[in-house]
Amino acid sequence: MKATIFIILTVGLCFFFCSFSENQAKTNTLTVKVENLRNSKGVVQFALYKKDNSIPDEDYKKYYQLEKAKIVNGKSEITFKNLPKGKYAVNILHDENNNSKIDKGLILPKEGIGFSNYSSIGLTNRPNFKKASFDLFQDKEIKVKVIYM
Repeated sequence: MKATIFIILTVGLCFFFCSFSENQAKTNTLTVKVENLRNSKGVVQFALYKKDNSIPDEDYKKYYQLEKAKIVNGKSEITFKNLPKGKYAVNILHDENNNSKIDKGLILPKEGIGFSNYSSIGLTNRPNFKKASFDLFQDKEIKVKVIYM
């Protein structure tokens, strides 16, 4: 009887740990790199989005994950970990005064911004999730261009 219980417990634990490691294997990492920052003031804020209509997000309320990174020699990068497979988009802010918001002049941002899949931003090229999104089905590295207005 004790041997049967031991075998059942051993098999049960094996299934439990095997399913746990399988779930862990289904996650991915996303490394986002930014280059050509105009100075090393402040930080770069990296906002990761996962839902349609979440971009634009000027007040940073619709993001999936938000991270900040230091600037070294005009470059910055961050790695988002344990991401489930799916569609994502990235928004970056060169937050020169480290206040976690987009500072604006009359209309345009004073600080650098950028979106995945965008090399320019304008009235005819406004950011949206559909255009900024990409598929993440394995570990991935992307570069986002910072745009100063």
